Amino acid sequence: MPETRCGSDGEHELQDRYGTQDRAVRFYADQVLDRLNPVMIEFIARMDMAFLATADKHGECDTTFRAGPPGFLHVIDERTLAYPEYRGNGVMASLGNILENPHVGILLVDFVRDLIGLHINGAARIVDDDALRRCVADLPPNLKGRNAERWVVVDVEEAYIHCRKHIPHLIPAPREQRDWGTDNVRAKGGDYFGAKAESADRDLAAVPSS
Repeated sequence: MPETRCGSDGEHELQDRYGTQDRAVRFYADQVLDRLNPVMIEFIARMDMAFLATADKHGECDTTFRAGPPGFLHVIDERTLAYPEYRGNGVMASLGNILENPHVGILLVDFVRDLIGLHINGAARIVDDDALRRCVADLPPNLKGRNAERWVVVDVEEAYIHCRKHIPHLIPAPREQRDWGTDNVRAKGGDYFGAKAESADRDLAAVPSS
């Protein structure tokens, strides 16, 4: 059987067009794994945030942010990880995309210590909290005021480095106690970008004058 080539058809076409095949082949060979190795697993265990990319069946994309205590991204084994989904704004944009299109991309970045990133790509499925806990005994416990309603379980297909060259060095600052699970408008950011105010102005402008 022919060896499966890493990367997408688009990547290969542009590598041919711009003459980067040799560099790409070296990167694929040296850095791209189809599983999580022990160093990656240790890295994931100490990360407290991640960036998540999904797309619907039409290819319309969404990128979002997830955060929690170190280890909130739970490695089940070298080919499987899971992250919790909590009560949010009710839109379920990422989960809705996963329901239509299981392909997900996760980017973890260490901005503090090692200034390095890890890409994880794979196929995702949605599993209720109770169902996953019956199968995975060592899932992180629910926090006070923050219960996982369900989990996204990702079957790892690719894992590879994101180079440190342009990753900024950040120093964490103390912040007030986080009010997990709150519906307090101010704590959630309020109308920071003014979208609600604009909507109200549009609605007012649409009302016919008497």
